[in-house]
Amino acid sequence: MKIHSYIFSLLACLVIALPGYSQVDRNETLIRSALHGLEYEIKAGFSIGGTAPLPLPVEIRSIDGYNPTLAISIGGEVTKWFAVQNKLGVIVGLRLENKAMTTEATVKNYNMEILGQGGERISGVWTGGVKTKVHTSGLTIPLMATYKLSNRWNIKAGPYFSYLLSREFSGHVYEGYLREGDPVGPKVEFTDGKIATYDFSDDLRHFQWGLQIGAGWRAFKHLNIYADLTWGLNDIFRNDFQTITFAMYPIYLNIGFGYAF
Repeated sequence: MKIHSYIFSLLACLVIALPGYSQVDRNETLIRSALHGLEYEIKAGFSIGGTAPLPLPVEIRSIDGYNPTLAISIGGEVTKWFAVQNKLGVIVGLRLENKAMTTEATVKNYNMEILGQGGERISGVWTGGVKTKVHTSGLTIPLMATYKLSNRWNIKAGPYFSYLLSREFSGHVYEGYLREGDPVGPKVEFTDGKIATYDFSDDLRHFQWGLQIGAGWRAFKHLNIYADLTWGLNDIFRNDFQTITFAMYPIYLNIGFGYAF
């Protein structure tokens, strides 16, 4: 995780330094790019959302708590404008981003594999409370079409492709019981503050993809405000992972600012 912190810090410095540099000395390359309909943008923002099954399965009886936690993104985009009056364009980008959340839920007959007191793995169906932490960091490439509604507003949509550099899907169960094997198996209770942990981090896919739609507003000559919704279309877990029986998808809203030059 330390190397990811260094990368974020480096990119953050670039976000701060590049606007001042470009105002003082816009080089010939940028001028030629502008004449050919190319626009560059450095962006930074934060995400709020979660990783969820759709629709909500019957095993999940209630959502008792949700914490989006801090999730930031830093990256850049290149836009090629073409067609009449440069209203239509294509966006290609690269961003380093976090996606994170913590939830608590009450479940019944929920497939689970927990770690016992001696570190052994116990599989079965769980009834009771479940706390889950999801945190991923990765590189994402969006490829979108964009359209200028006016001199200030634009909309965009297209696919994105992500590769996860770090993955975490872990948590614990509490105030309930596990039926080993199936719903009529031996009963193992966890009450009076006792918990059992689980960790499915290694079962998460490295590669994820989905759709991204959003809008941007040109607040000043170089400053943009944007909002993008990303919706994952492939299950976060690998095909051979059988413990959780329903698919889960990352759905996040990213809000931030960009410097265009």
